Amino acid sequence: MKILIMGAGAIGAYYGARLQQAGEDVTFCARGAHLRALQSQGLSVTSPLGDFHLPVTAVAEPSQHQPYDLIIFCVKSNDTEAAIAQCQGCLAADGMVLTIQNGVENEGRLIASFGAGAVLSGNARIGAELTGPGHVRHSAAGYIEFGELDGTISGRAQKLADTMGRAGILGALSDKIRDLRWEKLMWNATFNTICALARCTVGRVLDDPRGLELVRQMLEEVRMVAGAEGARIGPERTDALLAFTRKHFYTNRPSTLQDLERGRRMEVEALIGVVVRLARLHNLAVPASQTIYALLSLANPTPV
Repeated sequence: MKILIMGAGAIGAYYGARLQQAGEDVTFCARGAHLRALQSQGLSVTSPLGDFHLPVTAVAEPSQHQPYDLIIFCVKSNDTEAAIAQCQGCLAADGMVLTIQNGVENEGRLIASFGAGAVLSGNARIGAELTGPGHVRHSAAGYIEFGELDGTISGRAQKLADTMGRAGILGALSDKIRDLRWEKLMWNATFNTICALARCTVGRVLDDPRGLELVRQMLEEVRMVAGAEGARIGPERTDALLAFTRKHFYTNRPSTLQDLERGRRMEVEALIGVVVRLARLHNLAVPASQTIYALLSLANPTPV
């Protein structure tokens, strides 16, 4: 399968590397010093599963190696429109586009450009960080759960699941990906934002009684909004998410914290702004989310 990793930061680079190790033809689209390092030195990954290094094909413009059977969108949600423009004309006639980006709004943008029939949706369940140009540190999990937007288990989705399975990155092929996307947003809207504002790890928040109380309130607020939007997430998922987080992501430094520390624009609208907007649409009270949204917006670096 000919695959484009559109946005080969820490998460995209890790998944692309695993797919390449499994024998797939992978192109990494990146920029700046990271792109130059990938082109000149290759990709180095440190991981609990074993460290490795790969020579890779890295480009600034995806058109250089088109057409692709699969484009995996890993760019920050702020960059989705620009990335879509770069990918115009790059997808094979029967190709697929898979978003594993944060939030629940990128699917609509991709459908508008590539058509509903081309787009699949998924979650990246991983702890990873760029520690330098061309260097990724993988710290937790490292799989993808995905599915068709209409909930069917199609032949093409099964083929992609088989490909991910060979690469060791398959979490699940789901017929309830919309619910799973909202469940992931519950986590991101809560932990990404709080850890960024507090400048601390996930574990630091969980170990503080005040932090844990805030986490619980935000998880419930997002779950309430998700329900109003048609997602089916039971109240038991809050405790399950907390237990899973403590076990697998205790030392994690969420991507929003990493962005803030590096002076990069954070995904404020995709992570928490959407919760506040939809709460207003459904006339729901989300006081903790509103406060975090306001504070994170104020902390967001000004665009250059």
